[in-house]
Amino acid sequence: MGNPSKDIPWLAIFDAYGIHNHDFEEEPFFISAKEIKAACQDFKKTAEKEVRILCYQAQRKDKPQVFVDKGLFLLPVKNGEYAIVKGEGYIDIPDIISEPVLFKPKIKFRLFSNEIGDSEMQHLDYAHAAGMIEDFCEVGDLFLTIRGRKYTPPFSFNVGGTTIHQQSVQTEVDAGYEGENHLVLIEGKNTGVNEVIIRQLYYPYRKWSEEISKSHGKKVIPVFFEKRGIEYMFWMYEFKNENDYNSIKLIKSSRYIVT
Repeated sequence: MGNPSKDIPWLAIFDAYGIHNHDFEEEPFFISAKEIKAACQDFKKTAEKEVRILCYQAQRKDKPQVFVDKGLFLLPVKNGEYAIVKGEGYIDIPDIISEPVLFKPKIKFRLFSNEIGDSEMQHLDYAHAAGMIEDFCEVGDLFLTIRGRKYTPPFSFNVGGTTIHQQSVQTEVDAGYEGENHLVLIEGKNTGVNEVIIRQLYYPYRKWSEEISKSHGKKVIPVFFEKRGIEYMFWMYEFKNENDYNSIKLIKSSRYIVT
């Protein structure tokens, strides 16, 4: 099943640049935001011509039908430039079936401000203040040092049987916590999801591996987080091969309920 608001514009893009006949087994197809905009300039609705909306593919359901039919997904390789890649771009987030951890916060008094609103970051801030993140990661003390958007350094990686050279892409980390020997990077959601595009974990992982691991020897740990009802849910991942986009593996998961 495709995404109706994107189906026709992306067909127009594929028609305009002969992408239907491209051999994706040989290499990705590279396309710029300028080219996407030009191919969609005659559409009337914003959702049918806005590059940011057309290129948003955080989950499989966001992909247009032509991507679904051909087994493709989209990756940014430079600001304003994309690679259309054949392969599996997403990872399923499994249900956590283990019993929840009944967790007593290390906070000495009740916090009220964290109960106002419903953003990923405020839930992460509370989980860190309560000691949940340190308990889950088991790597000692962790201190909040990273938050928000930053650009990646250049790096290359393998995906879909081909090599992509990524030059500089803006990535976002909901929260990054540094310990003595580790750097924990968390991608958070506050709505129920059962999948995520690997890029949201991989690009920050590669950025900080280049910046921190290689110069200071600290291991980078990608973590996916979701606040679901009263439960704080964590999934820890690792990339078996840092140069392989699809080498992501689940290490452990746990869900916490504050007592």
